[in-house]
Amino acid sequence: MSQMKQGNRWLKRPILRDIILGWQDGLVSVLGIVLGVATATDSTRLVLIAGLASLFAEAASMAAVAYTSSKAAQDYYFRELRREQREVEEIPETEVREIRDIYSRKGFGGGELESIVRRITSDKKLWVETMMAEELRLFPEEYQNPARSAGIVGLSDAIGSLLPLLPFFVWAPKLAIIPSVVISVVVLFGTGGMKARLTVGDWRRSGIEMALVGFAAAVFGYVIGVLLGSTVP
Repeated sequence: MSQMKQGNRWLKRPILRDIILGWQDGLVSVLGIVLGVATATDSTRLVLIAGLASLFAEAASMAAVAYTSSKAAQDYYFRELRREQREVEEIPETEVREIRDIYSRKGFGGGELESIVRRITSDKKLWVETMMAEELRLFPEEYQNPARSAGIVGLSDAIGSLLPLLPFFVWAPKLAIIPSVVISVVVLFGTGGMKARLTVGDWRRSGIEMALVGFAAAVFGYVIGVLLGSTVP
């Protein structure tokens, strides 16, 4: 059971975050672009070129950003881990006092508190892990694999980017605009609702918030297309 809980927690934090980050970014970005182009021109070819170019550029860019940011976070985590390990070795009295303060703030006291402090400080690995989690709020599963994070973000971005493009493979640009917006808004609403279900929050509010982001991108893209449409041959 504990392994299942740890697995669920791991899924909820880094993986879910990476999926939603890539998915939402790709969908919203490409939606705005293809609506702008579709409003400005009747050429399906131009819409698809713009959309597919944006898809690949967005996916590659987001994967690179995910890798570098995750690597920086990982470096920070290990720097703090080494610092805590050094402090446990060099100033154990201070670190014991910090453990006592942490659990005292949680409501423990007397013999129960001292028993917890002795148990934690008797195992240096547990001691350091407790300091990382309780004092610094840093958890190892969030910093384990920057390459995996980059792959998940990049793939999610590509899949999300493809969704608003699908209607343009079937219909002429002007006819595909409404289906593209509908698909995007519905998918974003579902994504927001799923995120709230798996983490915390009201699924309807989360879904509406994410759907509004997509709708705003659609409106901006449409307005830009209307304003610049007369200049496109």
